[in-house]
Amino acid sequence: MTERRFPDMWLDPEDDPREAGDQASGEKGVLTDYLDRYRLTLELKCDGLDAEQLARRSVPPSTLSLLGLVRHLAKVEHSWFRRVLEGRPELDRLYWSEEDRDLDFNGALADPAVVDDAWHSWRAEVSHGQAYLESVTDLGARVDHHGESIEVRDVIVHLIEEYARHVGHADLLRECIDGRTGQ
Repeated sequence: MTERRFPDMWLDPEDDPREAGDQASGEKGVLTDYLDRYRLTLELKCDGLDAEQLARRSVPPSTLSLLGLVRHLAKVEHSWFRRVLEGRPELDRLYWSEEDRDLDFNGALADPAVVDDAWHSWRAEVSHGQAYLESVTDLGARVDHHGESIEVRDVIVHLIEEYARHVGHADLLRECIDGRTGQ
C-alpha cells in the first residue's frame, strides 16, 4: 500500500475521483455535478467494508446503517425519478411496504446477498436518474406531486439535500466502524 501524503484525509486530493474532470458550468451542469459528487461520496464511504460492517447499526434503537443508507437512497432515487418526475406512481415502491414503511433500514441485514441487491438497485436507480437528467432541457418544467406543481429543479435540489444529509450520517457511521474520517 502506498503511503498517503495526507493521512488525516479520506483520500489524497490527487486520488480523489470527485476532483477528476472539468468543473461543471451552467445551472443544470452544476446541479447534476453536485448530485453526482454526493453519490460518489456515498460509495467511497462504504468502500472496503463487508456485509456485517455495512449493516452495523449506529446507536440503538436507531436502525441507521451504511447499508440502510444505500437502500434508502435507492428508494429515494426510484421514487423521485420514476414515480414523480416520470409520472409513474403505479410502480411498486422500492424497499417499502405497507407493513414496514422503513424496510430500507429494517431490511438492511448483514447478508452478502442483501448487500449485492442494495448496490445493484442503487446503481440502477442512479443510472436511470442520470439518464433522465441528461434528457431534461428545461429545469423549470413542472410536474404534479400530490396535487402540487413542482419544478424539476426543485427535485434535483431536494436530492442534493437528501444526499448531503445522509453522506454526513455516512461519515459518522464509517468513523464508528474503523475510525476513518472523511473530507
